Amino acid sequence: MSSEMIEFIREGAVAKIRLNRLKALNALCNEMMEEVARILQELETDTAVGCVILTGSDKAFAAGADVKEMQDNHYLDIYKNDNFETYHCAIERFRKPIIAAVSGYALGGGCEIAMMCDFIIAADNAKFGQPEITLGVMPGMGGTQRLTRAVGKAKAMDMCLTGRMMDAREAESVGLVSRVVPLDDLQDTAMEIAAKIAAQSQPVAMMTKEAVNTALETTLAQGIHFERRLFQSMFTTRDQKEGMAAFVEKRKPHFTNR
Repeated sequence: MSSEMIEFIREGAVAKIRLNRLKALNALCNEMMEEVARILQELETDTAVGCVILTGSDKAFAAGADVKEMQDNHYLDIYKNDNFETYHCAIERFRKPIIAAVSGYALGGGCEIAMMCDFIIAADNAKFGQPEITLGVMPGMGGTQRLTRAVGKAKAMDMCLTGRMMDAREAESVGLVSRVVPLDDLQDTAMEIAAKIAAQSQPVAMMTKEAVNTALETTLAQGIHFERRLFQSMFTTRDQKEGMAAFVEKRKPHFTNR
């Protein structure tokens, strides 16, 4: 699945997609993101893959959208093509767990792409930002929405209106990233986390992801009702029987994703 702009790596039940436009600091051009979308579509139905990592280079996860590609567009070009919706559908609606492993710059579209993933593991050199206002536009792939939900109104307003960057430690302290690790440990840590997720029951992991995401879209009462129904439905699976039997028998479970 690798191409000139994407490096694809498979380790056991974990798939890693590495953005690979190094000279452009992984600027999000349409060709590269279409490749990401295509790979994720294939991984969606690949039963051997239980978790995906999306990452970039040590210097940049993605330093933003490809401005040269966008600058001459007009409203109807952007409206009719709506490539941002393609990115959103590919990542946000991917049903299996997907982790962003971020080092270096995650700016503009890069920050937005990272936030589309289920959670972010950041290297200690990571920098997050929504600097679109300095280009005469605003975030267009969810930056004003996901960032506000992640870090609160004050921080989101500050970042979106000034274009300032947030370093990894600040990002962890306000809940944008789940943990910060040394740059040299980022890929190994992300792989360890992904492998642990991939070792669980795939349908249960998918339903758990769906339940957590539902918490952002519903009232507490609706969310609890949805969670309870999913929990109850898990007792129809072989993996529930295996997981609880393994616990009682003090052994490691062997999930079959059924």
